[in-house]
Amino acid sequence: MRIIPALFSIIMPGFGQIYNRELVKGLIFVILEHFDNMLGRINQAIALDINGFHQQAIEATNFEVMLFYPGFYVYAVWDSWFYAREGVDKTKTAIPFVIAGFLGEIAALLAPKIPYPTLTIGVLMIVPMFIGMYVFRDQ
Repeated sequence: MRIIPALFSIIMPGFGQIYNRELVKGLIFVILEHFDNMLGRINQAIALDINGFHQQAIEATNFEVMLFYPGFYVYAVWDSWFYAREGVDKTKTAIPFVIAGFLGEIAALLAPKIPYPTLTIGVLMIVPMFIGMYVFRDQ
């Protein structure tokens, strides 16, 4: 199934590439994800936010590093989904993913002003990606 690599990358950037047998690229993505996650303190922010400590989650996050994550995350999902398919047009299939990346970045910048920042940012990125995967499923 062509959506499986994207689902692996949604779980962890790089896993979809490894599933597609692009081992070097997958390993690079996993390492980049770990460094960005660690330096941006993203998991700590997610844990605090889910437990209702929204302000502490925002204070714990290193935004200078974290702002790299939404674009990287969306690219990793698109890359794994795109390369699992043959003969598709990069320019058309990338549009929903680019929108997801921009929404993720804008939401990350506005995180101090929105309720449940990590959940909101995640939903704003994942929904356009799934819409794109659905719209371009047969192309």
